[in-house]
Amino acid sequence: MTGNYQNFQLDCRGKIIRLDGRTRIMGILNVTPDSFSDGGQYTDPDRAVERGLEIEREGADILDIGGESTRPGAESVNTDTELARIIPVIGALSDRLTIPISVDTRKARVAKAAVDAGASMINDISGLLHDPEMPGLVADLDVPVVLMHSRDDPSVMQSHVDYVDIISDIYTHLEKCVENAVRHHIDPSRIMIDPGIGFGKTVTHNFQIIKHLDRFYEMGFPVLIGVSRKSFIGRTLDADEHGRLMGTAAAVAACVLNGVHMVRVHDVPAMKQVTIIAEHIRQVP
Repeated sequence: MTGNYQNFQLDCRGKIIRLDGRTRIMGILNVTPDSFSDGGQYTDPDRAVERGLEIEREGADILDIGGESTRPGAESVNTDTELARIIPVIGALSDRLTIPISVDTRKARVAKAAVDAGASMINDISGLLHDPEMPGLVADLDVPVVLMHSRDDPSVMQSHVDYVDIISDIYTHLEKCVENAVRHHIDPSRIMIDPGIGFGKTVTHNFQIIKHLDRFYEMGFPVLIGVSRKSFIGRTLDADEHGRLMGTAAAVAACVLNGVHMVRVHDVPAMKQVTIIAEHIRQVP
């Protein structure tokens, strides 16, 4: 059992998320028709808004809203479509939530509109490498950003799972993402990293990442991880998207025991219980 005792905080335009020994929870709200687990459930803006409010009541520390599915094999959507899906929801929630809103996007135009509408964090699965305008925009907006490791576009990423050493290769890639961000004048205190569970990885790779999370703390940034309902759990348990709650709980517990700063999840109440118990175990002298 390992621990990460570095303390960080994210200033989301005045809403502070303290990463000081308790694993925080990012609740997922996908306003897409084709996300792998909850696609189609919240395409209606009113229903999406109600779900966002519910996620806060359930105990999430931040809400992550996405308008483009990035599941393996997913095709890209155009910018106007992505904007039409998320901006009404972010705008309606921004004055009603006390927790910050993160926007899950690879596109600078979408990120700018989302922040203008009330989002205060950007979660970019490409690590700011998909859209050349994104690094400069994030610097100008001065909001926290998640730099995630992925390989190629989601439509083809599972065809590129060859690594020399999975942990070292991800580490090196994330270092380059951080260097790119800092070169574009993004404040290092605004950066969070994510090793990208399920994005161009095999089942075994995903378990290796969870086991060796402590390696990524050496970079000196808070770490976010998303294991919720993902296919490596389904393949291991022979379970569909809706039968992965207990597998997700086990993976989240392992991540918390290994000191992760934040987990990105669908099932907030259950995973909040998991994090509380795992934290108590981790903190026993």
